[in-house]
Amino acid sequence: MLKFGSLTLPTPAVMGILNVTPDSFSDGGRFIGREAALRRVREMITEGAAIIDVGGESTRPGARAVSVDEELARVIPVIEAVRSESDNPVSIDTSKPEVMREAVAAGASLINDVRALREPGALEAAAALGVPVCLMHMRGEPRTMQQHPHYDDVVGEVLAFLEARVAACEAAGIPRSRLILDPGFGFGKTLEHNLALFRALPRFVATGLPVLVGVSRKSMIGQVLGVPVTERLAGSLALATLAVGFGAAIVRSHDVRETVHAVRMAAVVSNGEE
Repeated sequence: MLKFGSLTLPTPAVMGILNVTPDSFSDGGRFIGREAALRRVREMITEGAAIIDVGGESTRPGARAVSVDEELARVIPVIEAVRSESDNPVSIDTSKPEVMREAVAAGASLINDVRALREPGALEAAAALGVPVCLMHMRGEPRTMQQHPHYDDVVGEVLAFLEARVAACEAAGIPRSRLILDPGFGFGKTLEHNLALFRALPRFVATGLPVLVGVSRKSMIGQVLGVPVTERLAGSLALATLAVGFGAAIVRSHDVRETVHAVRMAAVVSNGEE
């Protein structure tokens, strides 16, 4: 079970992606503006999304950085609008401590940080805010992370990184009960690295912390199947099903309805959860 304040969610849960950005790799520009974003949120909730993940800065390879003010202008009105009409937990996808603070004040109840609280002030902000945090592994920066990533032991190195970040969080006053792990598929990894990490998901689950898997429409699917981003639904669902079988607690997805159905079936078969 996942706890968000007074709300407890059963697992596995589907996290619906809401990118309020012009340049995200799959849906950039589609949900900019309060009304467009709210329409999509309503759709995702109807389709069964347990969590809405709001992001105001693209982290695709080569994406440009945005200022704090620009990111706040994108995400805060959307978070406030979602909270005004839904009890679903809202996640803020950010690495900036200023955005974390304002987003939680606006109603966000989870921080989803691709940099695992490594930006100056982020660790302290998360500790003070008292909400759950998802720590993701990323080698390098989004603009350069896919330029010849190298590991001697990708699974061991990613696990060691996440364990070190958990220790840093605990030292800062963030208890393990508030932490979620994300291996960071596609963030500074080749196809071979991504596949090795996926096969090793049980090792991440064995840490005892909830594991989030985000592979929806990603390039690893395109590389294996030879299809563009618009034709990666089947591959995304196959990976979502496998992730649940391996013990993932959260599956992050663009295609909520189909993923909810796949995850429910996988959970019934794998865990006996009806």
